Amino acid sequence: MNILIIGCGMVGSALANTLDARGHDVSVIDKSSEKFDSLSPDFGGFTTTGVPIDVDVLKRAGIETCDALFAVTSQDDMNIMVSELAQKTYHISKIFARITDIKKGDVFENLGVNVICPTKLTVTAACAAIDEHDTGIEVNFENYTVHFSTIDVPEEFISKTPNDIRYEKEEMLFAVMHKNGGFIMYRGQDLTFMEGDKLIFAKKS
Repeated sequence: MNILIIGCGMVGSALANTLDARGHDVSVIDKSSEKFDSLSPDFGGFTTTGVPIDVDVLKRAGIETCDALFAVTSQDDMNIMVSELAQKTYHISKIFARITDIKKGDVFENLGVNVICPTKLTVTAACAAIDEHDTGIEVNFENYTVHFSTIDVPEEFISKTPNDIRYEKEEMLFAVMHKNGGFIMYRGQDLTFMEGDKLIFAKKS
């Protein structure tokens, strides 16, 4: 599948590396060429430097032949504008936009764009973590579901890191909630589990 990713920050680069490793043809756009340094040395895709809403930049990156587009910059408005271009001008059927503003996300989702809202996901996961009577909750994204589950950190995991976890297929560590109420969204950073932590996992089903 030909996939175009808008934004090569922490989310965009991780997404690009994962999709490339799975055999997809990946193209990434970012206005700063330095952001491409975060891509894996084994990344075999294509990179384009420029403003993502510039039609010439989009064409150089291959938008005319892409099957799916992920707009995952840190700017909601940029992601919205690119998604609208992809939908209305290039008629791309699979569009995913990262929108942090819940109100904007709800409105835009009604236009047929798959909205990925970190704010909503964080709230959902946090609620699941503190509700002693509900250790699991699901969020639907069109044709697939993400299941969030929460466990108290096992004793053998104390002082260990996320790399020590044996994950199930399609599973990842989403966040960690400390005993003092601190909530950390896991994005690959250095992290050590402590006594009293709750681990929040996300699994696609």
